[in-house]
Amino acid sequence: MAKTMTMETTAKTEVRKNAFLPRFRRDFALNKYLYLMMVPVIAYYAIFHYTPMYGAIIAFKDYTPMRGILGSEWVGFDNFNAFFSSYYFWRILKNTVIISLYSLCFEFPAPIILAILINEVRNKVFKRWAQSITYMPYFISLVVICGMIKDFTNAGGIINTLLTYVGGDGKALLQKPELFRTVYIVSEIWQKIGFESIIYIAALMSIDQEQYEAARMDGANRWKQIWHITLPGILPTIAIMLILRMGSLLNVGWEKIILLYNPSIYDTSDVISSFVYRKGLLENGWSYSSAVGLFNSVINLILLITANRISRKVNESSLW
Repeated sequence: MAKTMTMETTAKTEVRKNAFLPRFRRDFALNKYLYLMMVPVIAYYAIFHYTPMYGAIIAFKDYTPMRGILGSEWVGFDNFNAFFSSYYFWRILKNTVIISLYSLCFEFPAPIILAILINEVRNKVFKRWAQSITYMPYFISLVVICGMIKDFTNAGGIINTLLTYVGGDGKALLQKPELFRTVYIVSEIWQKIGFESIIYIAALMSIDQEQYEAARMDGANRWKQIWHITLPGILPTIAIMLILRMGSLLNVGWEKIILLYNPSIYDTSDVISSFVYRKGLLENGWSYSSAVGLFNSVINLILLITANRISRKVNESSLW
């Protein structure tokens, strides 16, 4: 009996394989240019994302460039133990988690709210202007953005000048550890809210307008239409974007933090990614920083899988 079942399973696998190849050939013949367009994308991820994963083994070695990756001494989990037992571990983990949660609570809903507000605007000229103005900060260089933030928040900047009229002390905002997270999150919202709202606006366009007409005939006001039609209509998109955000929750943008922070506010601004940059590139602690980065990646992977599983069970929307 077992042998017969094995033979049947093998036969079914062969049938599926033989059926797949002709379908693939037909699809390739019809869409060969689309497949050709995929080649640069696949090459990019293969070269710059998957191939460098080989170098992650230096997290378990005492790496030196003279010996190379394979020639360096194997030290096991010593780099991880050194990180977990260091003074900086709880500080950078706390800062990373707090900034990530702030981003999730305030930055993530902002483009959803903006998309809904733009969708509710009936004046097409005003809608185009609103979209253009909110998109623009995203296309400004990050270095320029950080320079603007420093100018606006320094002791003589426009924001600090306005704050002095309501009781501010006139000190540069980026010199105050307790204000760094606020400055970072507000600037992130300002910079990305318009561009990130595009996908939600596209999702809103796919909602059947007859649903709104039926709701108006039933006496539903604007708020009830948003609550019962708009939000459920874009909920699958929100779920997918939330899963993607969870997969990079601890990858707080190190470029922006490095451009904004300074030693006087490390207590609240130093995060995992900036710590990796400082230890790996500035202090030449390649193995140590690789161990920290690998720890961060593993946590992000766990969060991604967990969020995807929860989303699949709750609303049947998931990445896989």
